[in-house]
Amino acid sequence: MTEHRRILVVDDEPQITRVLRTALSSQGYDIRVANDGETALEIMKDWTPDLVITDLSMPNMDGLELCRRLRLSTKIPIIVLSVKGEERTKVQALDAGADDYVTKPFGIEELLARVRASLRRLPLDSEQASAIEIGDFRIDLAAHKVAVRRREVHLTPKEFDLLVYLARHPSKVVTHRTLLSAIWGGQSTEQVEYLRVFVGQLRKKLEPETSSPRYIVTEPWVGYRFEPGE
Repeated sequence: MTEHRRILVVDDEPQITRVLRTALSSQGYDIRVANDGETALEIMKDWTPDLVITDLSMPNMDGLELCRRLRLSTKIPIIVLSVKGEERTKVQALDAGADDYVTKPFGIEELLARVRASLRRLPLDSEQASAIEIGDFRIDLAAHKVAVRRREVHLTPKEFDLLVYLARHPSKVVTHRTLLSAIWGGQSTEQVEYLRVFVGQLRKKLEPETSSPRYIVTEPWVGYRFEPGE
């Protein structure tokens, strides 16, 4: 069920936008299209999407700047599409606020899976607590809020999902592959650079000293371990 989720596609290639509009509309999503970042921001003044899919190379305002601008005011998921597949460009996009990165050319089924993963939120059911309180942390699952030693911390959707997953497995080593599959989907299990970027961002927001992490501990070549504190 897509529940008519809204998706804004930002790309200056008409062929790409036609393909994406057709594929996403066929899945029940409500689609709007912009050909650059400035137009995307104008659209969002009157229409709030649940997800943004953006190219990187565009006139007027490129995808990196759009990501940065969006992250100043919103936490909605952002998927970057780009012909640039090198790790440095992926890291730049993730640092700018993107949640996922898909290299062109891409398969529609893969992209649809990435869209579903980006829109997916951790479900709350009658047997599941509405908050995780552990050590120095209080994580409000319903409101998507995090407090560390009663200090509220603002996280992006993927940062929040990553922290929640780690918090559900305290003091246990969680492998790179497990984290990537759980947060980004099975198509991303080799994208270790995603984790480096997002763990780095989490540490900046959570750790008293990022040079000596105490909450998110690296297990070299294996994964990460979450130590919630006293």
